[in-house]
Amino acid sequence: MIVAHVITCLDDGGAEAVLYRLCLADRQNRHVVVSLQDDGKYGALLKQAGIAVHCLDMPRGRVTPGGIWKLARLLRQLRPDVVQTWMYHADLLGGLVARVAGIRHVFWGLHHTNLEQGKTRRATILVARLNALLSRWIPERIVSCSQKGVAAHQAIGYAAKKFRVIPNGYDLRQFAPDPQAGAALRSTLPLPDGVPLLGMVARFDPQKDHPNLITALGLLKQGGHDFRCVLAGSGMTVANTGLVDWLDTHGIRDRILLLGQRSDIPAVMNALDVHVLSSAGEGFPNVLCEAMACGTPCVTTDAGDAGLIVGDTGWVVPVGSAASLADALTDAFGQRVADPAAWERRKAAARQRILDRFSIERMVDGYNRAWTEPC
Repeated sequence: MIVAHVITCLDDGGAEAVLYRLCLADRQNRHVVVSLQDDGKYGALLKQAGIAVHCLDMPRGRVTPGGIWKLARLLRQLRPDVVQTWMYHADLLGGLVARVAGIRHVFWGLHHTNLEQGKTRRATILVARLNALLSRWIPERIVSCSQKGVAAHQAIGYAAKKFRVIPNGYDLRQFAPDPQAGAALRSTLPLPDGVPLLGMVARFDPQKDHPNLITALGLLKQGGHDFRCVLAGSGMTVANTGLVDWLDTHGIRDRILLLGQRSDIPAVMNALDVHVLSSAGEGFPNVLCEAMACGTPCVTTDAGDAGLIVGDTGWVVPVGSAASLADALTDAFGQRVADPAAWERRKAAARQRILDRFSIERMVDGYNRAWTEPC
């Protein structure tokens, strides 16, 4: 089949990463990717892998007549068997244009659970609610990466019978225990001997709730714990004055290593003793699976399907509770030192949980079934 993917953008985000992995891993079908905006981070990577990428170059947050015309013309030229859209704006625009172009097999993709005011843009909330009204007509199926995402969207009126959950999948050859890669990265960091290294791989975004993490780390320092924390992702640099001000306010700037956006995430995950996720809202947080696949235990807030991913291999705390996050990190540090053999078993269990549930092969099979099985 020809599968045309329409996505809002190709920046450094979870849905974009899943689309990239799906296109590379699915050898049954021919994939074409259409970005409503520019080619971002993943456009060049997709092209390097031989995947056709088309950019409509619409400004962020704006729909242009020229962009709509380009999309309609492209879909008529491609005549895809399936149009798979990704995220709210692409679900709306891509779905409408595909239907008008005469394409029957349109599938929406949801990668979000939290539509909270102040943490999600108002325009995004409005588009999501409009999509709920159109969900009975436009998509043949609605693919959600998370169970909580299904419940959240059914609650605002999405067509309940159209959902199918396909958890994200991972290349477990790329994300695998690699002590040498981890040690090589640690050797480049100002890390005192014996001091635990934790980290969070996440772009600077209200949904990731970095203030929650920073408050928790401040509590750790007040409790007498020595540590270093890696922050990697878009916006994780000293140029982010708001972030640096938070670090100064909580007195932990000397404990934080700002790495910015990285292309060596498997090495980062292998370098960490613990991966922490402080999010207020998630769909299916990729970074937890990536860390666990590398054998790195996780401490996370109960955002999206985080609890389902981690299970009993790590720690899951309430969203927004910095004190609970600090307590869980303290417990993790203590267990790592008190019983190294048990810690190694925990690392192996984290890896095994991802192997059993979240392989790239399972995800590819899930999408192919969604696209081909009768509704």
